[in-house]
Amino acid sequence: MLDATIEIPLWFAVVLATGCIYAIMMSILLPGVRWFFRRRLNLAVERLNERLQIQIRPFQRSKRQVLIGRLIYDTRIIEEIEMLASKKGISREQLQARVYNYAREIVPAFNALIYFRVGYWIARKISRLIYRVKVSAADNDKLDAVDSEATVVFVMNHRSNMDYLLVTYLAANQVSLSYAVGEWARVFPLQTLIKALGGFFVRRDSNDPLYRKVLERYVHMSTQEGVCQAVYLEGKISQDGNLAPPKLGFLDYMLRDWDAKSDRDIVFVPIGINYDHVLEDMNMISAANPSGDRKSKWQHAMDVLSFLKINLFASPEDKMRRYGYASVNFGIPMSARDFTNRNNIDFRQLDKPDRFTYVAELADELLTAIKHVMPVLPIPLITAVFEENPQKSLRSIDIIEKVNQLIENIIASGSAMNQDEKPKQSTISQGLALLSDRGILVEEKDRFHLNEQALELIRYYSNSIRHFYPR
Repeated sequence: MLDATIEIPLWFAVVLATGCIYAIMMSILLPGVRWFFRRRLNLAVERLNERLQIQIRPFQRSKRQVLIGRLIYDTRIIEEIEMLASKKGISREQLQARVYNYAREIVPAFNALIYFRVGYWIARKISRLIYRVKVSAADNDKLDAVDSEATVVFVMNHRSNMDYLLVTYLAANQVSLSYAVGEWARVFPLQTLIKALGGFFVRRDSNDPLYRKVLERYVHMSTQEGVCQAVYLEGKISQDGNLAPPKLGFLDYMLRDWDAKSDRDIVFVPIGINYDHVLEDMNMISAANPSGDRKSKWQHAMDVLSFLKINLFASPEDKMRRYGYASVNFGIPMSARDFTNRNNIDFRQLDKPDRFTYVAELADELLTAIKHVMPVLPIPLITAVFEENPQKSLRSIDIIEKVNQLIENIIASGSAMNQDEKPKQSTISQGLALLSDRGILVEEKDRFHLNEQALELIRYYSNSIRHFYPR
């Protein structure tokens, strides 16, 4: 009996062997691999936290599926589902499925190693490939004194899609940032990278109250947990170079359920961003003019290829001549707790009209702070001179003199710019060369005059510092 031979078909033996291998991998090998990489990640995060001013929060280290589950079963979202189910006659199961899809769309999959090894490397390389980068702060001591347990929110103007990379690069030694990113970036593999970098996607013009509630609760949840966030106060890229009126939605999401007495403080850091050459300037001007010609996707793709071809092999001098400076100025931090104490308010107790009145007041203060630290760069200065003198032909020495006088007026008007930050004569000359190369100015024997076809570009760059001087 014991010596009997049992024969089985070959296909059945293959199935059994495959099942055994699968079981061994799932129960022994994969858990071991996951443990190894999780341990490496945790050690890397601990080392990063030792040097970061604002540490990576436990919330950011939580599994994405845990955060999604926490969000979809949030009390306020359940209440919204109940209300919509009774009001519109939609089944709770359908609404819950929609909430789950929204949560998967919004919640990021932050990975500290990808952020600081890949994201920082990309941001640094691209920023320095294109521009000469400048950074300064209105008050370093006050920035260093920000409570490390506070929720820090970088509030910025939006000048270019380069803003994401530039601020990530310059702030990486202090914090990891979570951005709200528009639907334009929801393409593979870009969306996977953005989620790994802590970004979350936002449908800017969604009128679905359920979606808005899910987004609101995610912003509230991440704010409560101390995640450092970056918010564009204008909501979208400026199309004419001016600072647009502030959007209140994100600020309201952060503040409407915030308890100034028991919750961690929310500290807003105003940031001004400006460029000598905005890569999308012609696209922005075209977008601001509905009757103008729009480039096709193919034309955009060819522009990108041409850009890479030129810049990958250009010398630093050529890149400086072509794109000039990109500058980021950090303003003086503003505490939400100080704001509520000063106005003797509790956002949780205010009805919507009153709450938005105070949110708008806070947003106006932040916009004023951004204006105060807006970088004053050579190209905006030169374009401002030619906007004042559109019909004149000016010598380079006359332009330098007028730029210096404009700087004195800007400093006197309350800019954060210092005398030692004034551009040198050689820097202004490089700016004139940049504008001449682009055909914005025409040079004839050291006399420059405005190309009338480029008047919109002149205004676009001049508008970035317009708030410093009367018009």
